[in-house]
Amino acid sequence: MATKPQQLQRGDTVGIVTLGSPLAANRITEGIRMLQSMGFKVVVGDYVYSANGFLAATPRQMASDLMKMFRNPEVKWILPARGGVGVESILPFLDFTVIKQNPKIVSGYSDITILLNVLFEYADLIGFQSLLLLDFNPQTPSYNFNQFFTATSTVTAPWQITNPPGVPLIGAVPGNVTGPIVGGNLTSFVGTLGTSYEINTEGRILLLEETHEPINTVYRYLNHLAMARKFEDCAGIIMGQCTNCEPAYGKSYADVINEFLVPLGKPLMTNLATAHGHYKATVPIGASVKMDTVNRTLTVMEPVVKL
Repeated sequence: MATKPQQLQRGDTVGIVTLGSPLAANRITEGIRMLQSMGFKVVVGDYVYSANGFLAATPRQMASDLMKMFRNPEVKWILPARGGVGVESILPFLDFTVIKQNPKIVSGYSDITILLNVLFEYADLIGFQSLLLLDFNPQTPSYNFNQFFTATSTVTAPWQITNPPGVPLIGAVPGNVTGPIVGGNLTSFVGTLGTSYEINTEGRILLLEETHEPINTVYRYLNHLAMARKFEDCAGIIMGQCTNCEPAYGKSYADVINEFLVPLGKPLMTNLATAHGHYKATVPIGASVKMDTVNRTLTVMEPVVKL
């Protein structure tokens, strides 16, 4: 079983880091103030407000901020400001022995899911595809916060990953499988193929979602994963939303799922509220999950935090 971080409670300390693209200073400040209004203490990394083109800082500097948060005994939750390009560049500068000895809650989505999966693979740490600092604003639905804070404070299992009311999970290929759940942003994982940090899907349930890509590009990336045998090795597939993904050549996201993924014959669930969408289900990356596509349930089979 994977390593569990300590459960989150109001009054705990949140460590803010920027690990990819920069975020506007006013958005950072807004998020910090909201966290403080919710009862959390906040520690800010040295390069959180930095900006150097499409990167916040150098890969070594961003990695240094992250490692400081893992080494800080007061920090219980590490919260990246945003995703964006560059997250994969910090990976060679991380000390996974230190991380494994100091497990923390780490959340995020988009390119941050590269980090979450690498933390599971190299440090055996459960992470959470969920909130970023930029989500701490008045427009974020309460569902997103409730999902995250429930998951990170619940020390018992099993429990359900559920969509918001009116957004049904869809069983596209029947099956009932259990395994560690991995994955996240499709583009991000294609970028790591052929490296020592590429996603391991063997015997695992693979979750994918995307944003702002035309459907022909989504097909290209799915086909790349298929040629890398990531679908052949996995136990099952969950397709989240493709947010603001425009149809191309008369084909939609649903068409690509039905014409490319369904014929693979793997247990397949679709329409999970994910990541770049307005509603974001919290998915514990690395945790054992039972996917029942007939009854359309996703059940987390082990505690994902500890007392």
